[in-house]
Amino acid sequence: MLLKISAPAIAKPVATLINESLATGYIPILWKTARVVPIHKSGDNTLVSNYRPISLLPVMSKILEKCVYIQLRDYYQYQNYLTPDQSGFRPNHSTTTALLKVCNDIQAGMEQGNLTGAIFLDFAKAFDTVDHGILLQKLKNSGIGDSTLTWFQSYVSDRSQFVSISDSTSLPLPVTCGVPQGSILGPLLFTIFINDLPNVCKASTVHMYADDTVIYTSKPNLPQLEAVLQEAFTGVEKWIANNKLFLNTDKTVTMLFGTAPKLHKLQTPHLCVGTKSNGTLTTVTSLKYLGMWLDPNLSFGPHIEKLSSKLYPKLGALYRNKSCLSPAVRKQIVQQMLMPAIEYGDVVYTAAPQTHLQKLTTLYNSFCRFVLQCNYMTHHCDMLKELNWPSLDSRRTLHLSNLVFKSFSGKLPPYLNMLLPRQFPHPITSDPGPAPYLQYRNTKRKWLDPHFPTEHRKYGITSQTPSNLPPV
Repeated sequence: MLLKISAPAIAKPVATLINESLATGYIPILWKTARVVPIHKSGDNTLVSNYRPISLLPVMSKILEKCVYIQLRDYYQYQNYLTPDQSGFRPNHSTTTALLKVCNDIQAGMEQGNLTGAIFLDFAKAFDTVDHGILLQKLKNSGIGDSTLTWFQSYVSDRSQFVSISDSTSLPLPVTCGVPQGSILGPLLFTIFINDLPNVCKASTVHMYADDTVIYTSKPNLPQLEAVLQEAFTGVEKWIANNKLFLNTDKTVTMLFGTAPKLHKLQTPHLCVGTKSNGTLTTVTSLKYLGMWLDPNLSFGPHIEKLSSKLYPKLGALYRNKSCLSPAVRKQIVQQMLMPAIEYGDVVYTAAPQTHLQKLTTLYNSFCRFVLQCNYMTHHCDMLKELNWPSLDSRRTLHLSNLVFKSFSGKLPPYLNMLLPRQFPHPITSDPGPAPYLQYRNTKRKWLDPHFPTEHRKYGITSQTPSNLPPV
């Protein structure tokens, strides 16, 4: 806030500092000292491994990073360098689009009568174990010029950090690997580091959201499926070793997808994928991927069950404190705290069986009763009319319509744009033939191979002037 207020007075000196850093390829050491705040992820809060380190960096360093980030991002977009199989930290991409891509491919395999096997990789501290030497080499291979490479070498070297918990701080220690979590450049640098992973899985599909990676393929029978997945996983293990990352084999699991009749015909409905340590990956029947629980038939029944079991206790706690809440506050709590959980990824399971979707409708009606303090005899239509809220089905339809509109506007990832027609066929004209619609039933699709550019021009980051300096 202080920088924004004083921007007219300090914009020129700040621009001078940034230009000097870019021209000399040097970043002050004080700008590379991070205060690390551990954020609990899940599990036992007494285990250090269950915490995510968030780096709080000096404001001036983040302004410098923002200037570099904008130019580096635009360069990779212009060169079309980043793999289309990465949905993390990219415009028009999200966890929902990644879920749509993966689930749609699995459903396509089911429609063709195939089994789909998937390996869900779990990297151990992926952001914190990025090797600086390998990262700089990958930046050079992507077309970054020598002078700019010098700046990036200064960015990753001589970094230090100290941990801050409550009023206690540790002594600073040097950072010899990794990209700082909480920085502006860190996510993009990690994306570049992991960008070539799909190249080692030629016979399988890879999709990534940051370090959340799934490898999957569809085959008519289990032996063929296991052979392809084993080959892909062996290649991934070699890539991980060459890039000095670490795979948590205990949390890396496999999952088998297919229609219920197809899976019932199997004597052993699980995948056998071996590791380089002569172990076997665990096969699971349900898995939380990007915030959504997947099941072998993609019925999304387990997801809806877990969602209901999570929200009903919260609603009960609100009921116990209803006397302290006004109608306006109750409505705001439901809209801002409870509804986002129901609406997250609803376009992914919009074709789920009605028996599952009805459970969410019942939960939604309970929200309405809480806001209006109605008895159980009040019809849900009257409650929705009083609140001026659409039904849950209408909400899902609206979100699906927004998705289609974004596709027509070019605001969806390429892997989803290719599944939707660019224009609706005229009702009088003859049938133009099958189109690769994004849907779950009775659809045949043709998938495009990912394109990885091999030649890039040398790229350098230019200096900033007060006129093009991002607002502070």
